[in-house]
Amino acid sequence: MCVCVCVSFLFTAVYEIQVRPCAGIVLVIIGFVVLLIWIALPSSSEAPGSFSSHREETFEVVRRILEEVPLIDGHNDLPWNIRKFVHNQLMYFNFSADLTTVEPWSKSNWSQTDLPRLRKGMVGAQFWSAYVPCGRKHLDGVQTTMEQIDVIRRLAETYSSDLQLVTSVKGIREAHKLRKIASLIGVEGGHSLGNSLAVLRIFHSLGARYLTLTHTCDTLWAGCCSGLDSPENEHQGLSPFGLLVLRELNRLGMMVDLSHTSVKTMEDALNYTLAPVIFSHSCAYSLCTSLRNVPDHVLKLVALNDGIVMVSFYSYFISCNSTSTLEQVIAHINHIKNVAGEDHVGLGAGYDGINHTTKGLEDVSHYPQLLTSLMSNYSWTEDQIKKLAGNNLLRVFSKVEKVRDEWKEDGMKPVEDILVPLNKEPLLPNCTDGYNMT
Repeated sequence: MCVCVCVSFLFTAVYEIQVRPCAGIVLVIIGFVVLLIWIALPSSSEAPGSFSSHREETFEVVRRILEEVPLIDGHNDLPWNIRKFVHNQLMYFNFSADLTTVEPWSKSNWSQTDLPRLRKGMVGAQFWSAYVPCGRKHLDGVQTTMEQIDVIRRLAETYSSDLQLVTSVKGIREAHKLRKIASLIGVEGGHSLGNSLAVLRIFHSLGARYLTLTHTCDTLWAGCCSGLDSPENEHQGLSPFGLLVLRELNRLGMMVDLSHTSVKTMEDALNYTLAPVIFSHSCAYSLCTSLRNVPDHVLKLVALNDGIVMVSFYSYFISCNSTSTLEQVIAHINHIKNVAGEDHVGLGAGYDGINHTTKGLEDVSHYPQLLTSLMSNYSWTEDQIKKLAGNNLLRVFSKVEKVRDEWKEDGMKPVEDILVPLNKEPLLPNCTDGYNMT
């Protein structure tokens, strides 16, 4: 259309030259300038297509990266939903189905995970949470944790064509080569131990590879982020027994997870541990002042420790509100990258344990979109994306394994904890709060 107008304009100019030479020459010059400008600039209809094409190219780069490097998520609460919805009876659970069409999953705001969406999200490794509520800590917490570990193991066995239970960095890499989702176990909360290092060792033998020191309750030996006024933990950080827990975690090669802990517990752990730590699902306190998030001075300690903070997608940790955007999640990622460094940030969405997800990150299928946005809009390099996706966690896990191996060579023995009753009266079955753990 524009070409026709310009050509018509030039013909008019030529005619004007014959009639009024000066005016005609001016019109010719104007016509050529307009034509050159039109040729130089893309049409309005082409501009959006050009942007879309660039984003599609970046998306393909991300897909190639995730075929090379496993995308590792630090925390998913699907096992608790399996307990809640089908009482751990896997015969009533079809993980291969689109659970957005299957009740009660489809009606729950807490459900964001199934195999089709994990595959679409190109998840390479997932830490499944063996979680039990704090209310069980003086009752059947140890037993319930064992049942949750059991259901994770059975889930991986039942869906062995897609999942592979692993316990090491080598296992993650091998599963990724086989195009399976490496499935790891994390125990969420020190209350699951029943104040016993023997139980910790049993959890490790069953495949657990990190322990979150607290959940939303203090223990006798560690303070949580929301329990600083609790009389149960007079230390607010780690007690002497809590330091023994750290020592045994280091010896076993289990990662220390500081999500949910108090700032004092974070500081104590970072000052005492000889292996890198993780925050399996936390965000930056400077951007959202939730007690579940990590202050800047702790982020700097994490960098010195060579640990990692894995960013959650829970809106109340992102925006301190019930809604959040992908750009706000990226702000947390960039903040941790800027304060702690690009080697110390990862992903730990917390799916199936959150009921307010980020817009654009509604379920486990959306990780590639997040990484694409980081590359397209925030100038992240391929190497930085590889670190965020999985290489940072692999480095941390490798160093934890290295400490374990070195201690084993040095002949380090298990901590033989002795539980001393505070009084001589017989204790109720499964009751552990009558022991002196200080």
